[in-house]
Amino acid sequence: ADYLDNGNNKMAIQQADKLLKKHKDLHCAKVLKAIGLQRTGKQDEAYALAQEVAALEPTDDNSLQALTILYREMHRPELVTKLYEAAVKKVPNSEEYHSHLFMAYARVGEYKKMQQAGMALYKIVPKNPYYFWSVMSLIMQSISAQDENLSKTMFLPLAERMVEKMVKEDKIEAEAEVELYYMILERLEKYKEALDVVRGKLGEKLTSELQSRENKCMAMYKKLHRWPECNALARRLLLKNSDDWQFYITYFDSVFQLIDESWTPPAEEEHSLEGEVHCSIEQAVNFIEERITEESKSSRPLRGPYLAKLELIRRLRHRGCNDEYKLGDPEELMFQYFKKFGDKPCCFTDLKVFVDLLPPSQYTKFIRQLLDVIPLTAVAENEVALPGDIKALQQHLCVVQLSRLLGIYHAMEKKQKLAVVRELMLRYRHGLEFGKSCLKTELQFSDYYCLLAVHLLLDLWLEGEEAAVWQCLTLLEEGLSHSPSNAQFKLLLIRIYCRLGAFEPVSELYSSLDAKHIQHDTIGYLLTRYAGSLGHYAAASQSCNFALRFFHSNQKDTSEYIIQAYKYGAFEKIPEFIAFRNRLNSSLHFAQVRTERMLLDLLLEANISTSLEESIKSMSLSPEEDDIPWKDLRDNRDLTVLFSWDPKDRDISEEHRKLSLEEETLWLRIRSLTLRLVSGLPTLGHTIQPKNSEKTAENGVSSKIDTIRALLTQLEVAVDSGKKFLEQKIQYPVLGPPPTRMAGFFSNGSCQCQTSLFYLVSDIYELDTNGLEDSAEIQERIGNSFKSLVERLTELFNKCKGDLIEVRDGTLKTHPNLLENLVFFVETISIALWVSSYCDSVLRPFKSNLQKKKKKKKESSIAMPPVFTHFLDYVTELQTLTSNVIDHIKGLEIILTALKLEELSLKDTLLLQEEKKFTKTVQGKVQSSYHHSVQEIGELLKKRLDTIKKLKI
Repeated sequence: ADYLDNGNNKMAIQQADKLLKKHKDLHCAKVLKAIGLQRTGKQDEAYALAQEVAALEPTDDNSLQALTILYREMHRPELVTKLYEAAVKKVPNSEEYHSHLFMAYARVGEYKKMQQAGMALYKIVPKNPYYFWSVMSLIMQSISAQDENLSKTMFLPLAERMVEKMVKEDKIEAEAEVELYYMILERLEKYKEALDVVRGKLGEKLTSELQSRENKCMAMYKKLHRWPECNALARRLLLKNSDDWQFYITYFDSVFQLIDESWTPPAEEEHSLEGEVHCSIEQAVNFIEERITEESKSSRPLRGPYLAKLELIRRLRHRGCNDEYKLGDPEELMFQYFKKFGDKPCCFTDLKVFVDLLPPSQYTKFIRQLLDVIPLTAVAENEVALPGDIKALQQHLCVVQLSRLLGIYHAMEKKQKLAVVRELMLRYRHGLEFGKSCLKTELQFSDYYCLLAVHLLLDLWLEGEEAAVWQCLTLLEEGLSHSPSNAQFKLLLIRIYCRLGAFEPVSELYSSLDAKHIQHDTIGYLLTRYAGSLGHYAAASQSCNFALRFFHSNQKDTSEYIIQAYKYGAFEKIPEFIAFRNRLNSSLHFAQVRTERMLLDLLLEANISTSLEESIKSMSLSPEEDDIPWKDLRDNRDLTVLFSWDPKDRDISEEHRKLSLEEETLWLRIRSLTLRLVSGLPTLGHTIQPKNSEKTAENGVSSKIDTIRALLTQLEVAVDSGKKFLEQKIQYPVLGPPPTRMAGFFSNGSCQCQTSLFYLVSDIYELDTNGLEDSAEIQERIGNSFKSLVERLTELFNKCKGDLIEVRDGTLKTHPNLLENLVFFVETISIALWVSSYCDSVLRPFKSNLQKKKKKKKESSIAMPPVFTHFLDYVTELQTLTSNVIDHIKGLEIILTALKLEELSLKDTLLLQEEKKFTKTVQGKVQSSYHHSVQEIGELLKKRLDTIKKLKI
């Protein structure tokens, strides 16, 4: 066992063998040997050995534990349940084995059996947790039931009765048990009863979370629309803590609800269960003013009361009745707020919510007013006035961010914008002085200056200023050198490099972000969207693997979390874990990565190192199966991961999100259908009886071609929807979601090529079933398809021609679309070859039959059917075309190597000396990345060329 722990698996196997020589039936040694075999990649032997032991139904703890570990490593948790089912039969009173059995069921989600196992445990050892395990399993049955009616009429009422029994017998001990009772009542929509539980004696047990009872009461009051109670409770909690924002929101909501219902407090008795109620605007205004007065006496400044005042103004304006309540002028209030909290980084995000209260005509005046109160000092007359400490720097930064948000910078001319960029960079470099003592992992205080400067340059780039984008990269690389852990710098660099078509620097940047766990789903798209499409096949494989590893381990991890939740009685977390798992399983990104990963593997392997058939088999792909949950696809991408200070009309909107999801789904459908069509090629193998035989339908091949034809129809529909979508000409914000590759796929002709290739498959199949005799028409059709395919592929190649990087008026311009077209060309030519090898497998037997006939008849005049010449011409032309593309790529490599970038950028007099070295680095990175892409594409095409040469029938 020690050897296994240290990872020395071979030694462990040897030691186990020694033991087994002496004691042939030592179960545990056999299992430990099996673990060693499993870890050294001999899965089948390990499984056989394990089943040998399992068949004996062991009951010793060591063997059971070891087998559990082994089955878990094999990803076969269902075998653990069988193991403990047998053990429990033999040792019926073992608490330990029963609880292991319960957990084994939990791993595979067998809720019904969990309920039974829990009750069995409770009968052996009447401990409360076991009883409630059983209750929770009922709730899980209700959550997972397809039929909502069933869960409301059977599972939940049964769970409720089980808990009530314990309540009546006064056996409730732990907080978790009360939580569970509350959860059942809430799911049954018995809010009144739930409220009574929380407010009653049982509710006293709810102590682990701060304000747990109050929060639960509040939730029930809201469900029951008991606004007086909501209001009184919120008011009471705000008196305790006047900085708790959620209760301000509830307080305002309830005040306005009560006003709308014209509620009046009863004359004699209490206002409500929770005490005094405020039901007029006057009371609300006074209450907020009192909170502000109280705040001025507190030892540390609180933001809540001041923001609550602005929130109230906003709500009153919305109702059209602000003026009469003398709450003050929002501009003045925001100014006072800035004076109090301007040196805190949160000041900007606090005020951002309320800038709508300012009239646009006042924007510049408001910013000037804020600038006037910041202590800045200028050394000389015309110099920029700079802050003397971090506090002043933070205040100034806040104002700059607000200026951007109010659109002041957007309205400027190019010259002004460049001047602002200069000033911001000056302030950025000056601010670095305050951060000299910062650790590498800490951000510099002035980092946002640099980011804002880059945002301004991005505006210029989008307005057609080509040099601006290089300056963006230069400034970001400089920023990153001073602040190596700034994720915003890295994310923005990733986006810009990808837009320029350079993927090489991105891999390193992304891995330095050190994305953890769920981030592989939320920001993974930044990587997987571009790796393959820019020709970095190796990096694309790797980035897909990162993501897939996370998604696959999520399955296993979640069941461990669930088990821990049972052990520690954190019942309310269990449904959350299940929902989390489902959300990840139906993740859009997961489906995309699965599909692209398989297409990529086929591209890199099929018919190069292994046959298409083997590759498809190893992925267990089949054209009939579609494993994407189209109806439940969840878009888990974080589209706001990049900071943006843009005004609302320029920022990413809900509409953008919807459109992006629609576009991603359409593109995924096209990709998934392409993959399934390719996986259908080997199934059409040559096993066909003569055409008048009745066996055709039985041996399944004819149904295979039907599958392919059905998929083709679906592909046509998907392509049409895609084209319709693109007609809208949607422009996402520059930092919003990246568009898919769909537009390029249609415009460069890859789509038409690939579809006609699959139609060709259908024709060849028809030729195969009809034979060569009376098929002149089909043969001619096939011949024409070959001709038009070569024309289309040549056209596609023409769209790949041109310089990838060119120098124009002293600035660099990249052409990423040419690179994407080349990548599509490689993919399309690969599909063409897979289809050609299917043609080859059909035509070869025909040819050998003809030659046999020739020999028999001893005639030389048997005419060769035209389809052979068509095919030969086609293959020869494919070969010539591919050679031409390879030559073109060699030419690109030479040009890219010869590009002298140094002389270029340094003409720009705006660049400072320290910036020059970064510009050089950036351009070098882009050049090297393009070079790398072109090399990988070239290598792959050379391998394809070898495949073509084997196709001469």
